[in-house]
Amino acid sequence: MRTLYHILFLVAFPLSAPYYFLKMWRRGNWRADFRQRFGEYGVKVKQAVTNRDVLWMHAVSVGEVNLCTQLIRVLEARAPNLKIVVSTTTTTGMGELRRKLPSHITSIYYPIDARGYVARAVAALHPNAVVLVEAELWPNFLWRLRDRGTPVVLVNARLSERSYRGYRRFHLLFRPLFGSLAAVGAQNEADAARLRELGCRPEAVRVVGSLKFDAAAIEERRNLDVTALLAQVGVPPNAPILVAGSTHPGEEALLAELLPRLRARFPDLFLVLVPRHFERGREVGRELEARKVKFRYRSEVVASTRVAPRSLECLLVNTTGELKYFYEAATVVFVGKSLVGQGGQNPIEPGALGKAMVFGPHMQNFAAVAASFVAARGALQVRDAVELERALGELLADPGRRETMGRQAQAVVRANSGAVERTAELILEALDLEATSVAGTG
Repeated sequence: MRTLYHILFLVAFPLSAPYYFLKMWRRGNWRADFRQRFGEYGVKVKQAVTNRDVLWMHAVSVGEVNLCTQLIRVLEARAPNLKIVVSTTTTTGMGELRRKLPSHITSIYYPIDARGYVARAVAALHPNAVVLVEAELWPNFLWRLRDRGTPVVLVNARLSERSYRGYRRFHLLFRPLFGSLAAVGAQNEADAARLRELGCRPEAVRVVGSLKFDAAAIEERRNLDVTALLAQVGVPPNAPILVAGSTHPGEEALLAELLPRLRARFPDLFLVLVPRHFERGREVGRELEARKVKFRYRSEVVASTRVAPRSLECLLVNTTGELKYFYEAATVVFVGKSLVGQGGQNPIEPGALGKAMVFGPHMQNFAAVAASFVAARGALQVRDAVELERALGELLADPGRRETMGRQAQAVVRANSGAVERTAELILEALDLEATSVAGTG
């Protein structure tokens, strides 16, 4: 099986590489530390891990990075002698790592899953253990770790229907990999059952909840004054703000089309549009221009600029790491990738902020979370664009209902908190890291 995978990877990688390198180029800053993607980490990284007990944590992109940072806070308090190294796949993820993590945490790029690159990376870091945060399973990486006896823990594990079908289809490859995991922290019992079915040892799987509930409650250093920014672009005080977060292709056009109809009822309504991938900014801008929406790019708003009052209808956010701050200023929130796209985006953040929110029918990636908000009447789930417009109009017209929905959403978040501590405990128990770190203090 290893030989077959190696051959297939050598064929598939050159074919897919242009697509992925194009994505890297569009996101920018791709040259920095580029050789790390081939397992070449350099002298500085090697010196940082020499003669240390190394915990390698992997966070694919921005969302996983945010979860990783909170886990690190707990793990460092419990096992202070560990050397934690965090890897990511995307340049945006690396930007978040460097912005949020203290300087003594080493951040690197995850190696491409070719046998030689993986071997070079593992030899450079020689980890005592590896933690995958919501990560996909890469066979060569896991085989290498298994061969050298390195425990691997999968945390905040969830399986979409698509992922589940894929792993089942290639069960001859993935079943032994799931079976090799030292511990698995599942978000809910449904995910736990699927993971056991895919090959995880029953005793290794524990339901600990979703780390995202705790992540939403963590206070971070504020680096954006949204109120002042909105005033700069001419938004009147107390104007209703519709924040559309993490939108995907098709949803921006839909929102641009319903905006004039909503503004006919709420003349000061202002749309803050935050595409999931910031590099789509120009593409989304063309969608808005085609529908004659008066907008400004977030990147063009600087301290020296000021727009005449009520001259704009929309702010198009083509920057990263600021969605939470815009959610705080929202009157109503639309959660993207749920109406036109498939899978949905995270509804916990606006829920934790007590915001009335609406999402579409396609919340597969957050199915249990979305269902808990809807059941508690802390969110509205709509079936199509017509229902979305109706729901937004009703919420904009009813402050009391918005306030009630916000309180109920916050209650859901509070009821599901504590996953970070449970996950840290799972990692320390499974890997006996607590004993290691205590022994190292003597």
